Amino acid sequence: MTSIIAVVSLLLLVAGGVHIALALGVIAVGLLTFNFNIPVVLVAQMAWDSVDKYALVCIPFFIFAGNLMSRGNLALVILDLVGTVIRWFRGGVALALAMSSVFFAAVNGSSVACAVALGPAAVKLLPAEGYPPRFAASLVAVCGTLGLMIPPSLTFILIGSIVGLPITDLFIAGIVPGLFEAFLLGLTTLIVSRINGYGRVGERPDWKGFGQRLPGAAGALMMPVIIIGTIYMGWFTPTEVSALAAVYAVVLVTMVYRTANLAAVWETARESVLQTVMIYGVLLGSGLLTAVLTRLGLSAELTAMLKEAQVSPFEFLLAVNLLLLVVGMFLDGVSMIVLLAPILFPMAHAVGVDLIHFAVIMTALVEVATLTPPVGLNLFVMSRITKMPLHAIVKGVLPFYGMRVVALLVINAFPALSLVLLK
Repeated sequence: MTSIIAVVSLLLLVAGGVHIALALGVIAVGLLTFNFNIPVVLVAQMAWDSVDKYALVCIPFFIFAGNLMSRGNLALVILDLVGTVIRWFRGGVALALAMSSVFFAAVNGSSVACAVALGPAAVKLLPAEGYPPRFAASLVAVCGTLGLMIPPSLTFILIGSIVGLPITDLFIAGIVPGLFEAFLLGLTTLIVSRINGYGRVGERPDWKGFGQRLPGAAGALMMPVIIIGTIYMGWFTPTEVSALAAVYAVVLVTMVYRTANLAAVWETARESVLQTVMIYGVLLGSGLLTAVLTRLGLSAELTAMLKEAQVSPFEFLLAVNLLLLVVGMFLDGVSMIVLLAPILFPMAHAVGVDLIHFAVIMTALVEVATLTPPVGLNLFVMSRITKMPLHAIVKGVLPFYGMRVVALLVINAFPALSLVLLK
C-alpha cells in the first residue's frame, strides 16, 4: 500500500509541474524519514552514494565534447563531404544528413544534442536543395535519436551506473543495433523522398570534390574513431576516453577549424556543467527512491510474482514494451530510466532475459519516447530551432514511425544483434 501511495504521489507531483529530480527527492526522503525513521545524515549518505561512482565521471566530459563539436558548426563540414558523392540521385542530400547523424551520434551521446548539432545546418541546406522545411525538421528530429543508441550513449551510462552493468559492454552492444537503425533510417529517407519527389538531382558523384574536402574533414571524422575504437580495443575505459574526447574537441575547434575561441569554450563548459547538474539531480533522487523500494521489498515481491506466474521472456518483453511506450508519452528518457530500471532489470533477470540485451531494448524504447508527443524532446527542439508549430513536425515524423517499430521489433526478437560483438 505504501508503494502505491508513493508512486501515485510521485506522478501527481510530476503532472503538477514539479521537476522530476525534486519530486523523486521529496517522495524518497519523506518515506525514509517518516516510514523508516532513518536519521537525516544517513539519508544524505545514501544520496551521495548514488552519484559517487567512477563511471558517472564520463557524463560531463562527453556532454562537453558533444556540445563543443556542435558549437564548432562541424555539421556543414560533414554534410558537404558526404553530399558530394550522393547528391546525384533523388533523396541523396537527405541521405547525407542521415549518414552524418551517425557521426554526431558517435560524438554527442544524446538525442537532443545530436538534433541541435544537425538542426541549424539541415534547415538551411535541405530547403535550398528542394526539400520542404517540415521534412527537414522532422528528419533531424528522427536522426537525433541515434545519439541514444550509438556509443558514447548517455542512456547506457545511466543504465550501467544504476543497475551495475559494465558500461563498456553496453557501449559495444549498442554499435550493431545503432548501425541497423541508421540503415533503416537511410532507407526510409530515400523511400519518402522518392515517393514525394523531394530534392534536386545532380549529374554524377563528385569524387574529385570528395577528395578535396576529405583532408579538411579528417580531424572531425577521427572523433568517433577515437571514442569507439579505443573502447572496443580495450585501450581506455569510457571515463578515460571521455576526458580524451573533451581535450580533442577543444583542440579541434580552437586550433584546427578555428570555429570557436577560448570564450566560446568557457561558455560551452558552463552550459555542460548545468546539463550535468540536472542529470546528477535526477540520479540523486533516483538513488534515494531505489533505497526506499529495496527496503519496502517492492522489487523482490514483483520478481517473486513473475517466477510464480511462470512468465515467459516473450510475455515479459511484450508487457515492458507496451508499458514504456505509454510512459514515454509523459516522461523524458532520463526520468524513464531512473524510475523504471531499478525495478525492471531484476524482473528481466528473473525471467531469463539477458540484461545487456534488455538494456539495448530499453534504450530503443527511450528513442521512441523522444519522438512521442506530448513530451517528445526532439520534437520541441526542432520546433524551437525552426519556429515551426509542433503539430507540423509531428506530422512530418509520422512516416518514420514505421521504421522505428520495425527496428524495435527486430531488436527485441534477435538478441544476437546486441550481443554479437561481445562474443
